[in-house]
Amino acid sequence: MAKPVKTFSCTACGASFNKWSGRCDGCGEWNTIQEDAGISAGPPSKSLGAKRGSTMVLTDLSTEESPPPRSQSGIEELDRVLGGGLVPASAILVGGDPGIGKSTLLLQAAAHFAKQGLKTIYVSGEEASAQVRMRAQRLGLADAPVQLASETNLRDILTTLEAERPQLAIIDSIQTMWADNVESAPGSVSQVRAAAHELTSFAKRRGVSVILVGHVTKEGQIAGPRVVEHMVDTVLYFEGERGHQFRILRSVKNRFGPADEIGVFEMTGSGLAEVTNPSALFLSERGEPAAGSVVFAGIEGTRPVLVEFQALVAPSPHSQARRTVVGWDGGRLAMILAVLEARCGIPFAGLDVYLNVAGGMKVTEPAADLAVAAALLSAREDAALPAETVVFGEISLSGALRPATQTENRLKEAQKLGFTSAIAPQGGKAIAADGMTLNTMGDLTGFVGEIFGAG
Repeated sequence: MAKPVKTFSCTACGASFNKWSGRCDGCGEWNTIQEDAGISAGPPSKSLGAKRGSTMVLTDLSTEESPPPRSQSGIEELDRVLGGGLVPASAILVGGDPGIGKSTLLLQAAAHFAKQGLKTIYVSGEEASAQVRMRAQRLGLADAPVQLASETNLRDILTTLEAERPQLAIIDSIQTMWADNVESAPGSVSQVRAAAHELTSFAKRRGVSVILVGHVTKEGQIAGPRVVEHMVDTVLYFEGERGHQFRILRSVKNRFGPADEIGVFEMTGSGLAEVTNPSALFLSERGEPAAGSVVFAGIEGTRPVLVEFQALVAPSPHSQARRTVVGWDGGRLAMILAVLEARCGIPFAGLDVYLNVAGGMKVTEPAADLAVAAALLSAREDAALPAETVVFGEISLSGALRPATQTENRLKEAQKLGFTSAIAPQGGKAIAADGMTLNTMGDLTGFVGEIFGAG
C-alpha cells in the first residue's frame, strides 16, 4: 500500500512545499514552514486526503454590492415573475403540462429579448428548426434575430454555446438532452441530473443566462430528480386548464426576486397576450348573484388578485359522499367542513360537495378559508351573497378567524373593480377605503349567524 505523501505549507503566506526547509521561498520568513495535517481523514482514494486547495476570499455581512443588472424583455408579466428582468449568468427552470404553451411563451420571450439587443440561441430537442420557424411565423416573430438549432447531444450544444457566446440560451427541453458520458437513456434521472448540472455550471462560468424547459409528472411536479430544482436559480411553473384561455406563470423559487409572484397571460390565436388586470379577467364571466358563488380577495406574490369560488352542495346518492376540488387544496376543504360541523353545528354528512376556482386559477393562500366557508354555506342554504361583496380570512380549528396580511391592498383592488363591501376577520389592520363598507367578524359562529341567520 502506497504511503501517504507529506506536504508542508508556510503559516505566513500559505505557500505549499513537498519538503521541509528553514526558510520560505515565497515570503522569505524563517521557521514558518510546518507539516500539513491534512484536510480530510481516510485513504486518498476515498477522501480528499492531505492535499490542500486554495483559500477563499471572505467578506463580512456589511460589504455592499450593487444589485445585478437586469435585461427587460418588454413583456411586463414575464419581467414581474423574474423579479424585474433577466439576470446575467442565471439558470431558470420552466415547467408545465404538455401543450400548455411553454414553447410558445419562451419563443415569444426569446424574440423580445433578441429585439432588445441580447444575442439569443433557441435549442429545441423535441422539434425540428422548421417547426419552430413555422410557429414564429404564426406568432408574427419571423423578423426577430433569434438563432435556432435542433440538437439533443449535450456536448455539441455546449461546444456551440462556447463558440457563439450568446447572452441567452433556451433549452427545450431538459428531458431530451443526453450526455455521452452517462450510460443511460435520455430522460432518465441520471441524464437529467447530468444535463442540468453541466448547463447550470456553464451559465455560471461564462455569464450566459440559460432557460431550461422541464416536463411535469401527473402530480404536477417537474419530472426528474428534485435536485434539478435546487441547482437552478429560479423555478417557474406554467399553470392553466386547457379549457380556459388563461395561463398563469408562477414563481415558486427565485434567488433574485420574490417567490410566489404570478404573471397572467391569455391564449389567443396570435400567441400569449399578457393580462395587466387579472382580477377583471377572472371575474369577467361572472353573472348575476348565485348561490355558492363568492369572490375572494387574495394576494399572489406582491399583487392583489380577485377570483371567484364556486361551490355546489347536493344530496349524495352514494353511501359515501364525494368531495371534489379544482384549484384548491382538498385537505383544507375537509378541514373547513369539519370546523363547520364541530364548531357551528352545520353537518355536511350525506351531501356531495364540489368546489371550483373559476378561470383555472390555483389558490394556495390560507386567507381563502372564509371565502370557501361562505361558498359552502351559500350553496347549502341556497342563499346568495350580495354581488358587491368580497370575503377573505383564515379559519383556525377552534373556529376563530385570523386576520390576513395586506388587507389594505385587498380592499383597494376590490374597490377598483366596483365592490362596495367586504367581510374580513377582526384584529387586522383593516382600513376601509372611501365608499366601501368593511364588516369584521370575530369567529366562524358569528359569521354564520350574521350572514346566514343561523348559528
